[in-house]
Amino acid sequence: MRDNFATDFPLLKQMVNHEYLVYLDSAATSQMPEQVMTAITDFKQTDNANVHRGVYTLAQRATERYEGVRKQVAAWIGASDAREIVFTKGTTEGLNWLARSLKIHQGDKIVLTMMEHHSNIVPWQQVAHRLGAELEYIEMTPDFRLDMADAQHKIDGRTAVVATTLVSNVLGTVTPVRELAHLAHRNGAVIVADGAQAVPHMPIDVKQLELDYLTFSGHKMLGPNGIGVLWGKKALLDDLDPVEFGGEMISEVGLDETTFKPTPWKFEAGTQNITGVIGLGAAIDYLQMVGWEQIQQNNQQLVQQALSAMAKIPGLEIYGKPTDMAQTGIISFNLAGIHPHDVATALDMQGIAVRAGHHCAQPLMKALGVPATCRASFYLYNTTTDVTRFVDALVATKEFFTNGIS
Repeated sequence: MRDNFATDFPLLKQMVNHEYLVYLDSAATSQMPEQVMTAITDFKQTDNANVHRGVYTLAQRATERYEGVRKQVAAWIGASDAREIVFTKGTTEGLNWLARSLKIHQGDKIVLTMMEHHSNIVPWQQVAHRLGAELEYIEMTPDFRLDMADAQHKIDGRTAVVATTLVSNVLGTVTPVRELAHLAHRNGAVIVADGAQAVPHMPIDVKQLELDYLTFSGHKMLGPNGIGVLWGKKALLDDLDPVEFGGEMISEVGLDETTFKPTPWKFEAGTQNITGVIGLGAAIDYLQMVGWEQIQQNNQQLVQQALSAMAKIPGLEIYGKPTDMAQTGIISFNLAGIHPHDVATALDMQGIAVRAGHHCAQPLMKALGVPATCRASFYLYNTTTDVTRFVDALVATKEFFTNGIS
């Protein structure tokens, strides 16, 4: 097994601002290995046709490859049936579809957590406003964990939906989702999981986690943009109505009435992102080649190295629990007296790409008492050299702004 996979990623070989690039924003978008790009190119050059529409050979091959990835995704997340896999544009679209489709009534409760990305807040807000439902948020403990005592209080008999992230995109916190699922099911609610940050970093088995629905995005797990997955238990998906209508999702259309195809095809209206699906399949192949043990060992080594070195920088505050950050590769931090955008800009001038801002999690920022943070997020292609350069750049940034102020 190789130790360094960075050579498979062409983008990482470039220089930025006269420095070799250190890419530490994989929580926003991961890079694609050559193997994924080759798979996409191969499909475009050999099998490029629409799926489920033609009887000619090219169309049949395209359909077989497309549906083959559906089976691949199902096996990868432990789904019982490939028909439980619906292809979407990404996590956001899957969450919006669920918010618009689930049976929620006036007076029902929708329970979220304070750690949610806006994509798992705003759709539920819109539903609550429209239907007269109530939103409640599970609080955090002082050590950046979900407060399960508060969860037990807020998830009750009026709860229709519990929607939670599996991993916080700011803190790296891993939520106790199985415990939340038990609470939800005990009270007759369904549980919806945002897996965008979890699926790239750890094995997911939807049956073991006792989930009802899971959403995630390809572009955070080495795949292309614009492709994602909505998984749901087949009986639950069968009971949902589609939210988009048009070609290919229909069984029969008359002048006044239409019948739809069965799950999952009733949800996939129009021409799908076929090349995105092919790229997603190739990304799963690559992750399986690397293996979860290697991915998690790399995360742990890099995060521990970074945290140890960052602890020696005066005035640097880190948000999150080290054990969770080591699992998920996410470190959010601030340098006292320096705006996160200024820190990120200074790092960029040294070739280090990190994200700065509210990370589409403004309620969480308010709970932390800050307007924004910097975030370094590591993935399987990052190295110990990347960590050293990152920390050295942080030290140089602090010295620059401190000297400039004094």
